[in-house]
Amino acid sequence: MECTIDWMGKDGMSFAATTGSGHLVTMDGAPDGGGRNLAPRPMEMVLLGTGGCTAYDVVLILKRGRHDVRNCRVQLKADRADSDPKVFTRIHMHFIVEGRDLALPVVERAVKLSHEKYCSASIMLAKTAEITTSVELVEV
Repeated sequence: MECTIDWMGKDGMSFAATTGSGHLVTMDGAPDGGGRNLAPRPMEMVLLGTGGCTAYDVVLILKRGRHDVRNCRVQLKADRADSDPKVFTRIHMHFIVEGRDLALPVVERAVKLSHEKYCSASIMLAKTAEITTSVELVEV
């Protein structure tokens, strides 16, 4: 896996990232750090990448189990350390999974498998952060 990060100029703290798969993502800092708040912060990207990683796993696990999953939303809330390095110390992930005839234990098992076996991002972040989860099912 590769990516390239380019500073977008001396007038701020914006960066353009190009991924190895050819996608472009912009990041920026907060105004109090020299940024202009034009794009997500780098640490927000870490958090959203983790949410995407685990959502991907959960959907894939449920689909492979032939469950009728229609939608998956993960809401993440995180706390960071007060001093540098400001690592994540606590992350809560609330999964809202929509489908037909989904059983709560099945979805909870998919979440657990993601966090214990498959999601590289959450497994990495668990080295510094207490990660908790909750699941809400919506019948459609």
